[in-house]
Amino acid sequence: MQGRTHNCGELRLENAGQEVRLVGWYENIRKVSKNLGFLILRDFYGTTQIVVETEEIMDQLSELNYESTIQVDGVVRERSSKNAKLPTGDIEVVPTKIEVLGKCRYNELPFQINHSKEADENIRLKYRYLDLRNPEVKGKIVLRSKIVADLRQSMTAHDFMEITTPILTCSSPEGARDYLVPSRNHPGKFYALPQAPQQFKQLLMASGFDRYFQIAPCFRDEDARADRSPGEFYQLDMEMAFASQEDVFAVLEDVLPPIFSKYGIYKEASKPPFKRIPYLEAMDKYGSDKPDLRISLLVQDATEVLADCGFGPFEGKTVKAIIAPEFKGTRKVIDKLCADVEVQSGQKAYWFRLDEKMELVGGISKFLQDKKDAVVAALGLKAGDFVGLTAGDLKTAQKTAGVLRKMLGASSDAYMKKDCYEFCWIVDFPMYEIGEESGELEFCHNPFSMPQGGLDALENQNPLDILAYQYDLVCNGVELSSGAVRNHDPEIMVKAFNIVGLGEEDVKAKFPAMYNAFCYGAPPHAGIAPGVDRMVMLIAGEESIREIIPFPMNKNAQDVMMGAPAEVEERQLRDVHIQIVKEEKEKTEE
Repeated sequence: MQGRTHNCGELRLENAGQEVRLVGWYENIRKVSKNLGFLILRDFYGTTQIVVETEEIMDQLSELNYESTIQVDGVVRERSSKNAKLPTGDIEVVPTKIEVLGKCRYNELPFQINHSKEADENIRLKYRYLDLRNPEVKGKIVLRSKIVADLRQSMTAHDFMEITTPILTCSSPEGARDYLVPSRNHPGKFYALPQAPQQFKQLLMASGFDRYFQIAPCFRDEDARADRSPGEFYQLDMEMAFASQEDVFAVLEDVLPPIFSKYGIYKEASKPPFKRIPYLEAMDKYGSDKPDLRISLLVQDATEVLADCGFGPFEGKTVKAIIAPEFKGTRKVIDKLCADVEVQSGQKAYWFRLDEKMELVGGISKFLQDKKDAVVAALGLKAGDFVGLTAGDLKTAQKTAGVLRKMLGASSDAYMKKDCYEFCWIVDFPMYEIGEESGELEFCHNPFSMPQGGLDALENQNPLDILAYQYDLVCNGVELSSGAVRNHDPEIMVKAFNIVGLGEEDVKAKFPAMYNAFCYGAPPHAGIAPGVDRMVMLIAGEESIREIIPFPMNKNAQDVMMGAPAEVEERQLRDVHIQIVKEEKEKTEE
């Protein structure tokens, strides 16, 4: 019979002499002789040493594979050789009886449980239930649970009501591909899994709810990255009625820093108010709309002094410079730095130095000798300065400089304060942009955002000059969230979509519920949705988001443990009126 008296992380010296029952996994055993061995028993809470002192129990264990689950009845006693590193290191249990509860039928494990993080990632994901037995891996999931619980508690304390929104909904242009679900009762029609609860939370505001939140599942058919899980992710979704941008900022600036300080690997987090940086300024000074403010280096414009220096890649281009004082990198280090920038950005980086004799040396310095004084003065150089350079059209030069800044910052503690969480708001995003793929005018961020200046701006300004009440929350160079003051006026909404080529009938067809609801008098409202997965990844100090998700997919959006995606039976396809048509590969003559 089960019914443990204690868990494996609980027993202490004051329990000595007590009869106890423990249950858990048979982690390993160190055999000293045929009637003496030291067994480690592990459960969710920790480990306890079991000292086997009879030949009978040793024989029983010799027939048992590691990772079997067992029940141990025995007596607690003080250890003669204590282990100060373990909470239970002062005691051991001498068993009187061991019972097998769940036998492991494999002699060999796919990896050692306590070293599972060293195994190939796909093997870890295939045997995730074993990977999660590793206390280090399991600890990240426990951490996630605690963070989510605290987020819920804090949002409730701020008078937000938790409301769940539908998972089966209609396809909506959120910026990524939808996961589609065929309808059995409506042939040829499809549901879509929500990329975000965007429309539903705005409809809740129109319904008269004042403050909404949920830990919302979101589904996007997009490729994996280190900070993005394919398929499914979770966000702290929130919306506020009769609210401004500053109201949203005030809530998150009160909710997030205590959680980062409490659970984070760094105990220091930005105090409110967080720094507010307009989008154009962020691109100009940091080369990124996700700036890592722990890095002290800034991007400077060097176009005027360097564009006509005779160096081909600079001619007629925007040139950006980053000055790194006393950078000690060797030529080999600099070459690798420039190569890494090119790999990440697709653009080349260039450089030169001002040495201790105030001479320009290395890199492209030979093109600058005739205008040395002008270069030194324009960039404010001092002896020992390293100058990294990028060039191209404005956006290309900025983005490449942002990559270079990040890499230079990470190269030295002199440029980066690493042991803290630095938050900032990126504000005043452009309402529209020219799409890189389409070459046409598109919404820059969220199509439901309120333009700054309202209807007048839409009617009288160049669309590319219109700013929106849109904002991103950034922490340590990672975008945690996007949000906006919402467009709650049907007239302004129709005009905003007109500018990208959609008429009023298109708006009514694509967003019928929202358009009609707003026609009945909607409150001004604003919201945001920080990503829970990214938040936990930052707090835990992990490089990969898969480490903090209980059952993640691999980089190819496959669940190798469950075998998803998988083929289904023909009967199931008929039920939803789907036929699989396989494309025939064209035969080419050699």
